[in-house]
This record gives sequence, structure tokens and C-alpha cells, in this order.
Amino acid sequence: MRPQAKNPTERDVMNDNFEAYAVAVIIAFGAVTIGGLMAATIAFGERDGFLFSLGSGAAAWLAGYAIFFDRPRGYMVCLGVSVLMAVAATLVFAF
Repeated sequence: MRPQAKNPTERDVMNDNFEAYAVAVIIAFGAVTIGGLMAATIAFGERDGFLFSLGSGAAAWLAGYAIFFDRPRGYMVCLGVSVLMAVAATLVFAF
């Protein structure tokens, strides 16, 4: 059960601590997801897939810094590039 707010006009608001979100993006995309994709593509000798996943990790890394510097459009662009490159690496690896 949630505790009641002291003031009726006081509501739950989103946390403005963007640095925590930036660290989460850097760790989740760069280290875990993309790192595993890089390991799989290099283990099977797919150089193109490795380079796509390396580019995906770099774009995700830059997306974290876009959050640090409060650039939401830059964040969305970097995140989109990261996702597209991860999909490309997966397709190269799969086919």
C-alpha cells in the first residue's frame, strides 16, 4: 500500500537524475547485449557482423553521453543507430 501524500497537490514525478539513466544505457547496451553479440560473431568468424556490433556498441556508448549533456534528439539518433546496427549484426550472423 502506498503512503498518502502530505499535500494534495504533491504528486509523484519522474526522477530528473539523468546520470543514472545514462549509466544504465551504457552498461546494458555496451557491456551486456552488444558484448555478447560481438563475442558470438567473432567466435564464428563473421567479421562484418563483428564490425556492425562494434558500431552498435559505440553508438550506444555515445547515447549515454547524449543523456549526460541533455541532448534528447542526439540520444534518440544514437539509440536508433545502435539498434539498427545490432539488428544488422544479428542478420549477418544468422544468414
